[in-house]
Amino acid sequence: MLKASEVINDSNSILPKIDSALKSLASPKIGSDGRLMEWSKEFKETEPTHRHVSHLYMLYPGTQIDSEKTPELADATRKSLEARTDIGTGWSLAWKINFWTRLRDGDRAYQLLKNLLCLVDNSGVNMSNGGGTYPNLFCSHPPFQIDGNFGATSSIAEMLLQSHNGYIELLPALPSAWKDGEVKGLVARGGFVVDIKWENNQLVSSRIFFRNGGFCLVKYKEKTTEIPNLEKGKACELDPQLNVKH
Repeated sequence: MLKASEVINDSNSILPKIDSALKSLASPKIGSDGRLMEWSKEFKETEPTHRHVSHLYMLYPGTQIDSEKTPELADATRKSLEARTDIGTGWSLAWKINFWTRLRDGDRAYQLLKNLLCLVDNSGVNMSNGGGTYPNLFCSHPPFQIDGNFGATSSIAEMLLQSHNGYIELLPALPSAWKDGEVKGLVARGGFVVDIKWENNQLVSSRIFFRNGGFCLVKYKEKTTEIPNLEKGKACELDPQLNVKH
Protein backbone atom coordinates (compact mmCIF):
# COMPACT_ATOMS: atom_id res chain seq x y z
CA MET A 1 0.00 0.00 0.00
CA LEU A 2 2.82 2.42 0.82
CA LYS A 3 4.54 1.72 -2.49
CA ALA A 4 1.26 2.18 -4.34
CA SER A 5 0.71 5.50 -2.58
CA GLU A 6 4.09 6.73 -3.82
CA VAL A 7 3.20 5.83 -7.40
CA ILE A 8 -0.11 7.70 -7.34
CA ASN A 9 1.17 10.55 -5.12
CA ASP A 10 -1.36 9.78 -2.41
CA SER A 11 -1.04 11.88 0.75
CA ASN A 12 -3.65 10.21 2.94
CA SER A 13 -3.03 10.98 6.62
CA ILE A 14 -3.16 7.30 7.54
CA LEU A 15 -0.03 6.46 5.53
CA PRO A 16 2.51 7.69 8.15
CA LYS A 17 0.65 5.64 10.76
CA ILE A 18 0.96 2.53 8.61
CA ASP A 19 4.65 3.20 8.07
CA SER A 20 5.20 3.59 11.81
CA ALA A 21 3.24 0.42 12.58
CA LEU A 22 5.27 -1.58 10.08
CA LYS A 23 8.51 -0.54 11.74
CA SER A 24 7.15 -1.77 15.06
CA LEU A 25 6.38 -5.29 13.82
CA ALA A 26 8.58 -8.14 15.02
CA SER A 27 11.20 -9.31 12.53
CA PRO A 28 11.18 -12.92 11.29
CA LYS A 29 13.14 -15.31 13.49
CA ILE A 30 14.52 -18.81 13.09
CA GLY A 31 13.65 -21.25 15.84
CA SER A 32 15.90 -23.73 17.61
CA ASP A 33 14.71 -26.43 15.19
CA GLY A 34 15.73 -24.37 12.16
CA ARG A 35 12.19 -23.50 11.14
CA LEU A 36 10.76 -20.03 10.64
CA MET A 37 9.05 -19.15 13.90
CA GLU A 38 5.30 -18.77 13.69
CA TRP A 39 5.10 -16.67 16.87
CA SER A 40 7.45 -14.30 18.69
CA LYS A 41 8.18 -17.13 21.15
CA GLU A 42 8.60 -20.85 20.62
CA PHE A 43 5.56 -22.85 21.66
CA LYS A 44 4.97 -26.58 21.58
CA GLU A 45 2.67 -27.34 18.67
CA THR A 46 -0.43 -29.39 19.36
CA GLU A 47 -0.85 -30.18 15.65
CA PRO A 48 2.54 -29.88 13.88
CA THR A 49 1.13 -30.82 10.47
CA HIS A 50 -1.75 -28.35 10.58
CA ARG A 51 -2.82 -27.08 7.16
CA HIS A 52 -2.44 -23.38 8.00
CA VAL A 53 0.85 -21.79 6.94
CA SER A 54 0.09 -18.11 7.44
CA HIS A 55 3.51 -17.35 8.93
CA LEU A 56 5.11 -17.96 5.52
CA TYR A 57 3.33 -14.94 4.02
CA MET A 58 6.68 -13.14 3.74
CA LEU A 59 7.74 -15.77 1.20
CA TYR A 60 4.53 -15.62 -0.82
CA PRO A 61 2.82 -13.41 -1.77
CA GLY A 62 5.20 -11.19 0.20
CA THR A 63 8.75 -10.55 -0.95
CA GLN A 64 10.68 -10.13 2.30
CA ILE A 65 11.98 -13.71 2.17
CA ASP A 66 13.76 -14.91 -0.95
CA SER A 67 16.23 -17.72 -1.63
CA GLU A 68 18.70 -15.25 -3.18
CA LYS A 69 18.27 -12.20 -0.92
CA THR A 70 17.69 -13.99 2.40
CA PRO A 71 18.94 -17.58 1.99
CA GLU A 72 18.90 -18.42 5.71
CA LEU A 73 15.28 -17.35 6.11
CA ALA A 74 14.38 -19.14 2.88
CA ASP A 75 15.91 -22.33 4.22
CA ALA A 76 13.90 -21.87 7.42
CA THR A 77 10.68 -21.65 5.41
CA ARG A 78 11.68 -24.84 3.60
CA LYS A 79 12.07 -26.61 6.94
CA SER A 80 8.68 -25.26 8.00
CA LEU A 81 7.05 -26.65 4.88
CA GLU A 82 8.72 -30.02 5.38
CA ALA A 83 7.37 -30.16 8.92
CA ARG A 84 3.86 -29.24 7.80
CA THR A 85 4.06 -32.06 5.19
CA ASP A 86 2.39 -32.13 1.77
CA ILE A 87 -1.07 -33.06 3.01
CA GLY A 88 -3.85 -30.52 3.18
CA THR A 89 -7.14 -29.39 1.84
CA GLY A 90 -7.45 -27.71 -1.53
CA TRP A 91 -6.67 -24.15 -0.52
CA SER A 92 -3.82 -25.30 1.74
CA LEU A 93 -2.23 -27.27 -1.08
CA ALA A 94 -2.49 -24.22 -3.32
CA TRP A 95 -0.58 -22.14 -0.77
CA LYS A 96 2.11 -24.80 -0.43
CA ILE A 97 2.53 -25.08 -4.20
CA ASN A 98 3.16 -21.35 -4.40
CA PHE A 99 5.62 -21.49 -1.49
CA TRP A 100 7.67 -24.22 -3.18
CA THR A 101 7.52 -22.28 -6.43
CA ARG A 102 8.96 -19.17 -4.74
CA LEU A 103 11.70 -21.42 -3.36
CA ARG A 104 12.36 -22.35 -7.01
CA ASP A 105 11.69 -26.04 -6.34
CA GLY A 106 9.66 -26.81 -9.43
CA ASP A 107 9.56 -30.57 -8.95
CA ARG A 108 8.21 -30.32 -5.41
CA ALA A 109 5.65 -27.75 -6.52
CA TYR A 110 4.65 -30.01 -9.41
CA GLN A 111 4.12 -32.96 -7.09
CA LEU A 112 1.75 -30.93 -4.93
CA LEU A 113 0.01 -29.61 -8.04
CA LYS A 114 -0.68 -33.22 -9.06
CA ASN A 115 -2.09 -33.84 -5.58
CA LEU A 116 -4.35 -30.83 -5.96
CA LEU A 117 -5.57 -32.09 -9.35
CA CYS A 118 -6.25 -35.59 -8.07
CA LEU A 119 -9.79 -36.61 -9.04
CA VAL A 120 -12.29 -36.51 -6.16
CA ASP A 121 -15.79 -37.98 -6.46
CA ASN A 122 -16.77 -37.75 -2.80
CA SER A 123 -18.17 -34.52 -1.39
CA GLY A 124 -17.96 -35.64 2.24
CA VAL A 125 -16.33 -33.32 4.77
CA ASN A 126 -12.61 -33.96 5.16
CA MET A 127 -10.64 -31.18 6.81
CA SER A 128 -7.34 -33.05 7.12
CA ASN A 129 -6.33 -34.20 3.64
CA GLY A 130 -9.36 -33.39 1.53
CA GLY A 131 -7.47 -31.87 -1.33
CA GLY A 132 -8.18 -32.70 -4.94
CA THR A 133 -10.37 -31.60 -7.80
CA TYR A 134 -13.95 -32.49 -8.69
CA PRO A 135 -14.83 -33.72 -12.22
CA ASN A 136 -16.00 -30.18 -13.11
CA LEU A 137 -12.51 -28.85 -12.17
CA PHE A 138 -13.76 -27.13 -9.01
CA CYS A 139 -11.26 -27.38 -6.15
CA SER A 140 -12.30 -29.93 -3.55
CA HIS A 141 -12.74 -28.72 0.01
CA PRO A 142 -16.38 -29.46 0.65
CA PRO A 143 -18.33 -28.10 -0.94
CA PHE A 144 -15.93 -26.00 -3.07
CA GLN A 145 -13.12 -23.49 -2.65
CA ILE A 146 -12.11 -21.04 -5.34
CA ASP A 147 -8.88 -20.42 -3.40
CA GLY A 148 -7.52 -23.72 -4.70
CA ASN A 149 -8.35 -22.93 -8.32
CA PHE A 150 -6.91 -19.42 -8.24
CA GLY A 151 -3.92 -20.54 -6.19
CA ALA A 152 -3.09 -23.36 -8.59
CA THR A 153 -3.29 -20.96 -11.53
CA SER A 154 -0.95 -18.57 -9.74
CA SER A 155 1.57 -21.31 -9.03
CA ILE A 156 1.63 -22.50 -12.64
CA ALA A 157 2.29 -18.94 -13.80
CA GLU A 158 5.09 -18.46 -11.25
CA MET A 159 6.76 -21.73 -12.21
CA LEU A 160 7.27 -20.13 -15.60
CA LEU A 161 7.70 -16.46 -14.72
CA GLN A 162 8.42 -14.43 -11.59
CA SER A 163 8.89 -10.67 -11.34
CA HIS A 164 8.58 -9.74 -7.65
CA ASN A 165 12.31 -9.04 -7.22
CA GLY A 166 12.46 -6.13 -9.65
CA TYR A 167 13.41 -8.21 -12.67
CA ILE A 168 11.70 -10.69 -14.99
CA GLU A 169 12.89 -14.21 -14.21
CA LEU A 170 12.25 -16.80 -16.91
CA LEU A 171 11.47 -20.41 -15.98
CA PRO A 172 12.49 -19.99 -12.31
CA ALA A 173 10.79 -23.19 -11.13
CA LEU A 174 10.26 -25.25 -14.26
CA PRO A 175 9.36 -28.85 -13.31
CA SER A 176 11.51 -31.47 -15.01
CA ALA A 177 8.26 -33.17 -16.12
CA TRP A 178 7.48 -30.17 -18.35
CA LYS A 179 10.33 -31.00 -20.71
CA ASP A 180 9.08 -29.06 -23.72
CA GLY A 181 6.58 -26.25 -23.76
CA GLU A 182 5.51 -22.77 -24.71
CA VAL A 183 3.48 -20.09 -22.95
CA LYS A 184 2.20 -16.78 -24.25
CA GLY A 185 0.78 -13.70 -22.57
CA LEU A 186 2.15 -13.94 -19.04
CA VAL A 187 2.22 -10.45 -17.54
CA ALA A 188 5.14 -9.35 -15.37
CA ARG A 189 5.10 -6.42 -12.97
CA GLY A 190 5.62 -3.15 -14.78
CA GLY A 191 3.32 -4.00 -17.67
CA PHE A 192 5.55 -6.43 -19.58
CA VAL A 193 3.84 -9.22 -21.52
CA VAL A 194 6.08 -12.25 -21.89
CA ASP A 195 6.08 -15.25 -24.23
CA ILE A 196 8.46 -18.14 -23.45
CA LYS A 197 9.45 -21.28 -25.33
CA TRP A 198 11.62 -24.09 -23.98
CA GLU A 199 12.91 -27.51 -25.05
CA ASN A 200 14.63 -30.20 -23.00
CA ASN A 201 13.95 -28.05 -19.92
CA GLN A 202 16.09 -25.24 -21.40
CA LEU A 203 15.06 -21.81 -22.63
CA VAL A 204 14.84 -21.57 -26.42
CA SER A 205 13.45 -18.06 -26.89
CA SER A 206 11.40 -15.34 -25.25
CA ARG A 207 9.53 -12.26 -26.36
CA ILE A 208 8.75 -9.22 -24.23
CA PHE A 209 6.06 -6.71 -25.16
CA PHE A 210 6.31 -3.29 -23.48
CA ARG A 211 2.82 -2.10 -22.59
CA ASN A 212 4.12 1.07 -20.97
CA GLY A 213 7.55 1.52 -22.53
CA GLY A 214 10.74 1.93 -20.48
CA PHE A 215 13.36 -0.69 -19.70
CA CYS A 216 13.49 -3.96 -17.79
CA LEU A 217 15.90 -6.51 -16.39
CA VAL A 218 15.57 -10.12 -17.52
CA LYS A 219 17.09 -13.10 -15.75
CA TYR A 220 17.48 -16.74 -16.75
CA LYS A 221 19.41 -19.02 -14.40
CA GLU A 222 22.63 -17.18 -13.51
CA LYS A 223 22.54 -14.57 -16.25
CA THR A 224 20.84 -11.18 -16.10
CA THR A 225 20.58 -8.67 -18.91
CA GLU A 226 19.07 -5.22 -19.24
CA ILE A 227 16.71 -4.48 -22.08
CA PRO A 228 17.21 -0.82 -23.05
CA ASN A 229 14.43 1.72 -23.21
CA LEU A 230 11.71 0.79 -25.66
CA GLU A 231 8.72 2.83 -26.66
CA LYS A 232 5.25 1.93 -25.47
CA GLY A 233 3.83 -0.83 -27.65
CA LYS A 234 7.23 -2.10 -28.83
CA ALA A 235 8.56 -5.65 -28.33
CA CYS A 236 11.87 -7.45 -28.39
CA GLU A 237 12.91 -11.07 -28.74
CA LEU A 238 15.68 -12.77 -26.77
CA ASP A 239 17.77 -15.87 -27.52
CA PRO A 240 18.70 -18.46 -24.85
CA GLN A 241 21.66 -16.31 -23.75
CA LEU A 242 19.34 -13.33 -23.31
CA ASN A 243 20.81 -11.51 -26.27
CA VAL A 244 18.35 -9.27 -28.08
CA LYS A 245 17.56 -10.62 -31.53
CA HIS A 246 17.80 -8.12 -34.34
